[in-house]
Amino acid sequence: MMLQEWPRMWRREFAGYNKTTLQKDVLVGITVAAVALPLALAFGVASGADAAAGMVTAVLAGLLIGLLGGAPYQISGPTGAMSAVLIVLASRYGLEGMWFAGLLAGFMLLLLGIFRLGRVVALIPGPVITGFTSGIAIIIALGQIDNLLGVSTPAAENVIEKMRYYAEHGISPNPEAITLAVLVIITMLIWPRFKWGQRIPGSLVGIILATFVVVIAHWQVPVIGAIPRTILLENRLSLGQLPWADISNLVIPAMSIAALGAIESLLCGAVAGNMTGIRLNNNLELIAQGVGNMIIPLFGGVPATAAIARTSVNIKSGGVTRLVPIFHGVLLLLAALLLADIIGQVPLAALGGVLLVTAWRMNEWHTIHFYFSHRLKHAIIAFAITLAATVVLDLTQAILIGFGISTLIFMAQMSELRISRKPVEVERLTELGQQFIHPGHDIAVYYLTGPLFFAAARRLLEFVENHDEPAATLILSIRGVPLIDATGVEVLRELLHRQRQGGGDILLTSMDERVELLLERAGFLAALGPGHVFWSADKAITALGAKAATAVEPAVVAEPPIMEGLMLAPFAEKMEKADTEE
Repeated sequence: MMLQEWPRMWRREFAGYNKTTLQKDVLVGITVAAVALPLALAFGVASGADAAAGMVTAVLAGLLIGLLGGAPYQISGPTGAMSAVLIVLASRYGLEGMWFAGLLAGFMLLLLGIFRLGRVVALIPGPVITGFTSGIAIIIALGQIDNLLGVSTPAAENVIEKMRYYAEHGISPNPEAITLAVLVIITMLIWPRFKWGQRIPGSLVGIILATFVVVIAHWQVPVIGAIPRTILLENRLSLGQLPWADISNLVIPAMSIAALGAIESLLCGAVAGNMTGIRLNNNLELIAQGVGNMIIPLFGGVPATAAIARTSVNIKSGGVTRLVPIFHGVLLLLAALLLADIIGQVPLAALGGVLLVTAWRMNEWHTIHFYFSHRLKHAIIAFAITLAATVVLDLTQAILIGFGISTLIFMAQMSELRISRKPVEVERLTELGQQFIHPGHDIAVYYLTGPLFFAAARRLLEFVENHDEPAATLILSIRGVPLIDATGVEVLRELLHRQRQGGGDILLTSMDERVELLLERAGFLAALGPGHVFWSADKAITALGAKAATAVEPAVVAEPPIMEGLMLAPFAEKMEKADTEE
């Protein structure tokens, strides 16, 4: 079935395609290639490989992933987020280890797509994604210190180790390299204000200016060096020499690459889908990313993923079909073949300047401001912990830690079971009520708001024990209980046993269908017996023989916690209104 999805998608995409549309796609492809060229060079170097590897990645990603992708607008290639993971991997296991991990990651992405697990990525909380994005930005920025200062230091497995080396050995900055980096940074910040800034990227202009200065002034600074006139690099992964001995060590890094590739690609598709109104086919996109990343290492490239910046340029420039990423890949290949000598003269300090600005722009500043300005403590905590874990540890651990923290915070908020108690006068109960209680016994209505699960259920038992004797009849209004688990059922059983042992009883009202189904399946409703479940609290009171005049006034309960727009349960006032309206 999945093989049939591509032809259907292509037919819809190219319906009515003509010469005018083709011209538009070609022009947009040129624009996207201009944006991608400096980034491909920079991210190739930042990944621990070289500029040529970045070019090969951009070319093949455009051709392969662009053709098979889940939407016409996705532009894939080397990215800053991926380079932050790869440079650590390359320093630890070498380029062969990085290539093999990339191939394994591609296979994992392929399986995610085949088994239609694209929606799993949506389970990662937003603050976690924002946190490791900012952490990656810090890694990229600090990782460019060598290039920015024109120095060369040993490779380090993490930022802490790199900073320790600088502190212990000191460095001698190259003023010319710093000047070039500053020139590129200023150009990237100022250029967009000019008319041509919307068509020609500032990063490309900055690199051209820096290269021109080096050639004219004969400055002695590190440069990219020779660029092979081929996409089949001499240094590449060979199927006959796969490092199987390291596979146990590379599985976790491969999972990091696959997780990051899936997250970046699907988030990019979500953003682009909102811009275009064309929904990304998540599973086809994952398959495309998997196929591309299994093939790219065999040519000497680095793992790729969809790039939000390049995809946005494609959309804003008016790209129509997936021919745009393909044209962009072809143009990058021509640039590598025809302009190899010129590209080889690009100073590394210029690439460092590009990456520094890119790292700054990677941060989701509007989202971070939202978290802090609205004092969303749970989001701030998850964001900060994930950011720190990304910088100090690695991406996989950071995601797991951030996800774990977010889950604990969510559970803590969910566990805030709100209990409101109101006693009912029983002097005027009729004989109808005496089948449940005896005159003079206490009746209390409990309004519960929040899930009755393991983290909160025991609080109900403690609350009842502190407020009512076992001889009392308790009316539990659970309209505000959206779910109940095994512990919640167990607590209700204990409460029922306690009340009946003391001569009291329990009535249930206002049950959610899911809660009722679980209580029935667990046998609790059978244990409760017939005549103990009512639509609303007032009907339960009436059944006990009370007149309408004795009905309890609505209890006012504090507003339940809100998690970014998701209300855990309705207000108690709304619950009471629903009760009395019936």
